[in-house]
Amino acid sequence: MINRRFAFVYPGQGSQYVGMAADLWQTSPKYQHFLHESEVTIDRQLTKIMFDGPAEVLKETANAQPALYMHEVALTRALEDLGIRPVIVAGHSVGEYAALTAANVLDHGHALWLVNQRGVLMGQAGKLSPGGMMAVIGLDDAQIVRCCLEAGENVVVANYNSPGQTIISGDNAGLEKAAELCKAAGAKRCLPLAVSGAFHSPLVREANALLAENINKVTFEDAIIPVVTNYDGLAHSDGGEIRANVLSQMESSVQWTKTMQTISDFGVDAIIEVGPGSVLAGLAKRTVPNIPVHQVSTLEQLHSLGILLNQ
Repeated sequence: MINRRFAFVYPGQGSQYVGMAADLWQTSPKYQHFLHESEVTIDRQLTKIMFDGPAEVLKETANAQPALYMHEVALTRALEDLGIRPVIVAGHSVGEYAALTAANVLDHGHALWLVNQRGVLMGQAGKLSPGGMMAVIGLDDAQIVRCCLEAGENVVVANYNSPGQTIISGDNAGLEKAAELCKAAGAKRCLPLAVSGAFHSPLVREANALLAENINKVTFEDAIIPVVTNYDGLAHSDGGEIRANVLSQMESSVQWTKTMQTISDFGVDAIIEVGPGSVLAGLAKRTVPNIPVHQVSTLEQLHSLGILLNQ
């Protein structure tokens, strides 16, 4: 095992891309078996969509979320095979389930089952209660909260991503009003996100309640390494505390800025974003610029990181 203190962080929906995990499937019978058995667990043929798309089908919430989870857990196991293991983990929104698996809070089968249910429920919520999400750039959090309150009861801060980048969520009319208010307050930009619903807002409350019924059927073990939860941005090891936070996660704000600060305070040598894209690496560089950040999405990046850390 490489003797350094790593934090593993796992990206959420929006980071998926056509071709994700294809190199693992093509070059390693071990990970081909893992991905195939994952499909069997949820009785869905996801790898074809992951490898070949089309992108419009992959980005559907019901497909994107389990696809992300499968890719992230496969990469975690590949990192462990190289002797690269975390001392603390966190995941952004659906990425939190990969973090829970990495910390042995949830076993892979139960976590994947929950993620599959989560994707279906959130996709349905987006159709039943239309809404969206928007990035607000260049305005402090307190002002954004005030603008959301003025815009309507369904408009809230969804993600506290990094200083100067905050995501709001809500019904379409409320988001439009919130954007006007934020711009008037000094926001540099308000950018609509390509998502299918108002996630992490009151508009997914019913879906969160339905998912909670399934969460309560699954055992949450005490974590073998701390998990920083979205709900409060704090490190937890007690399985009961983690379950309580996950029960509210879907409709609560993602406290990612605080998550990065908690990881920094834990004294890690580097942060590794495990999964597709580089969104979390970018947020980490803005929030905790003193900590080196690596990104692992492909087999090539995996091998490059192994070589770098063994130098």
